[in-house]
Amino acid sequence: MKKIIALLLSVLTVFGVAGIFSGCATKSQNDKIQIVTTIFPEYDWVKEIVGEKTDRVEITMLLDSGADLHSYQPTADDIVKVATCDLFIYVGGESDDWVEDVLKTAKNKDMIVLNLLEVLGDRVKEEEVKEGMEADHDEHEHEHEEEGPEYDEHIWLSLKNAAFLCRTIADKIKTLDPDNADAYEANAVSYVEKLNALDKRYADAVDAATCKTLLFGDRFPFRYLVDDYGLDYYAAFVGCSAETEASFETVAFLANKVDELGLKAILQIESADGRLAQTIRQQTTAKNQTILTLNSLQSVKAADVKKGASYLTEMEKNLEVLKDALK
Repeated sequence: MKKIIALLLSVLTVFGVAGIFSGCATKSQNDKIQIVTTIFPEYDWVKEIVGEKTDRVEITMLLDSGADLHSYQPTADDIVKVATCDLFIYVGGESDDWVEDVLKTAKNKDMIVLNLLEVLGDRVKEEEVKEGMEADHDEHEHEHEEEGPEYDEHIWLSLKNAAFLCRTIADKIKTLDPDNADAYEANAVSYVEKLNALDKRYADAVDAATCKTLLFGDRFPFRYLVDDYGLDYYAAFVGCSAETEASFETVAFLANKVDELGLKAILQIESADGRLAQTIRQQTTAKNQTILTLNSLQSVKAADVKKGASYLTEMEKNLEVLKDALK
């Protein structure tokens, strides 16, 4: 990945595009504030905070075509957008290793950069290998593996994290546009209230449920969500795994857990083809479990946004799936 980014940066330099990195360009008072986000949840949070001030702010979502965060590679156009923006928001995990080189090259001394893992600090969780999970044989390069533990990147799947992060994002936007700070603050307060209300609905649903365990025939990006509400889980793979084929041992373990716990549902994420969940179901005694899909929200497309998809609507849909899974 770093070699690809270095090549793109070299090409930009050769063709003179890298002049935009020099810091010589100045922003007109009438120019829109440019905010660039990597994935949909960040984009939608900013959109809610900006509200009606679209004459002042332009928001870009880099992963707008459904690309998976873990396999995304920025284009030359993406690099230019990041290098010239006023506020850049990204998750900050291993999947965002490319950001480091781009930010080193960009010379915009006024750019505000928000690494959301850094903002969350002690709230960030290490990726967990749960009993029965398939060993991860991901062959992607992990150049910083020796520097410390691998952290779970899926921070947006906690409504509590979302509320916390939106307050920080709002503060940065107010810094960029102080004339409209009151509007951004009011929007943020209103949006955080909605996030907190949905968080309570999740808590109430879990409290009312008789089952407290989820089982995924898939990778598992929902660690933050289950920890928020005291749920237990089993899964075939960790959240950032590139694996799709599970061993007989993993399938048998998960099928036995379904039987042991009397689970009525087997879960998967939105990108699954359903085969693994179906294989696990066929190995259970009852063979009649419902296969349900929870949306990890990392592959929402620009087309989905145009149709009305928002962070809140997708998390509300996930709540209804969760209720079914916990019956």
